[in-house]
Amino acid sequence: MHLDDRLTIETPEGVSIDVTLAGLGSRFGAASLDLLIQGILLLAVTLALSLAGSAVSGDLSVFLLGMGTLVVALIVLGYYIVFEALNGGRTPGKAAFGIQVATADGSALTLGAVVLRTLMRIIDFLPAAYAIGAISIVATSRNQRIGDLVANTVVIRTRTSNVRTDQLTTSTVSQGWDVATVSQEEVALIRRFLERRHAMSPDARSRLASQLATRLRAKVDGGRDLHDEAFLAQLLAEKSG
Repeated sequence: MHLDDRLTIETPEGVSIDVTLAGLGSRFGAASLDLLIQGILLLAVTLALSLAGSAVSGDLSVFLLGMGTLVVALIVLGYYIVFEALNGGRTPGKAAFGIQVATADGSALTLGAVVLRTLMRIIDFLPAAYAIGAISIVATSRNQRIGDLVANTVVIRTRTSNVRTDQLTTSTVSQGWDVATVSQEEVALIRRFLERRHAMSPDARSRLASQLATRLRAKVDGGRDLHDEAFLAQLLAEKSG
């Protein structure tokens, strides 16, 4: 497999999004950084429990041991669930290496999918150092480990285009557009595009933004003076306000 493998995702709204799949190198780097962070957290918990355990005895000591086991489980599994579910599919390691988890069918990443792919890490890790997961990434056409295959997810690379539209600010003043005819499905599509635009090639990003903006400007009768992505961000703010 190559690090620049491409994937075209067909969203439920019938829009094609071109993304770049993350390769084994970036995924291994991200996983290593995440494991380092988890190791530091586990070391801190172990030291804290060791100090607490030396000061108590009997039933309280057993209670602390049980709590320690729970905390370890939360760090090992909860780490991925919390970050991937609440941070757009990005753990600190993934964010540092410019990759993120996304669904293979273009739908929104759900908590259920995140939990499922996290639980499957137990199998991906076997026999050691994510050996099965690494083999699966290399062998599958969409660079998926076992957890990705089960949860129907992929890991994609994020990137920015030459036009720094990510730095455009959304006006806090209402534009007075008539957004009543903008459907919730279209709102979801705008949100998904804005979340994933950095993972698209510049051409695909510009083309999709233009398609969405052209369709929606006609509905709200406004925003023709705004860049396509700035218009979409403002429309989302208007609809959510």
